[in-house]
Amino acid sequence: MDTNKLIALMPELAAFKIVVDEGSFTAAAKKLGVTPSALSKQLSKLEHTLSTKLLERTTRKLVITESGKGIYNQCSALLEATKQIVEFTSSEHEIPSGSLTVAAPKAFLSIVLQPLVKPFLDKYPDIELKLKASDGEIDLISEGIDIVFRLTEKPSEGQVLKLMGKVSLTLCASPNYLANRGIPIHPNDLTKHDCLYLGETATDHIWDFEKGDENHTIAVKGRYAVNHSQMRLRGVLDDLGIGIFPDFVIKQALADGSVTQVLSDWTIRGNYHGDIALQYAQTKFMPARLRVFIDYVEEHLAKYTVN
Repeated sequence: MDTNKLIALMPELAAFKIVVDEGSFTAAAKKLGVTPSALSKQLSKLEHTLSTKLLERTTRKLVITESGKGIYNQCSALLEATKQIVEFTSSEHEIPSGSLTVAAPKAFLSIVLQPLVKPFLDKYPDIELKLKASDGEIDLISEGIDIVFRLTEKPSEGQVLKLMGKVSLTLCASPNYLANRGIPIHPNDLTKHDCLYLGETATDHIWDFEKGDENHTIAVKGRYAVNHSQMRLRGVLDDLGIGIFPDFVIKQALADGSVTQVLSDWTIRGNYHGDIALQYAQTKFMPARLRVFIDYVEEHLAKYTVN
């Protein structure tokens, strides 16, 4: 295929990616400023040119085909390369401006990053900051994410990594609860207590403890489960039982005595434990907005974390 035909394909490939991202022709057409029928014709033309079916259209939804998935990934890479061209010009001028999208686990976003938003935006008035709360896996390229924070012992490979500190899991309860029910002195004692867990999966009531060479896996139970750390903390404060939290969630409650740490000599293994890993895609030209955000967070993060 000659160069002119390849260039002509680029808008259609970009349109295809947006249709997949938005999940419908109507939503994608609104984003692109065209009619759904015009967009549908554009995609049909692309399918004809490529001699392959990209989308299965039904009255309810669009389903991407196997061929479409491969082409979608190539479109994502193409748009990322285009983005880097734009970033090259931005890095030349060194002006922190433009849109920056940051993803992080919900509790970390709310408690640690949210207080930094206003002062950061005040300092850099030409930056638009978009935050995405996500406790699941993040694909930087396909989801259009510039920076992701992960709380993990195993950061993703193939991405630039900056370690911003560490986070550990802490077991705690209210003083009233412990006065009424007793203080556990061994992980096995938790089977006699009400425990608050996430309730997201069939196994998140199973807690792992280790101390030296000793390991214990305990199946806890309780009358209240919620997959929101601040609501779970509220349950602990209301004397509903013992809960596990990332240390930044309960730092203040521990300091003011409204909760008491238990089994402090044991290490708890689980999600949101390990390094605070800031990661972003490999790029030759780091835009100024990305650089200043990383520097700003690194400077201000220490007071929210326990190292």
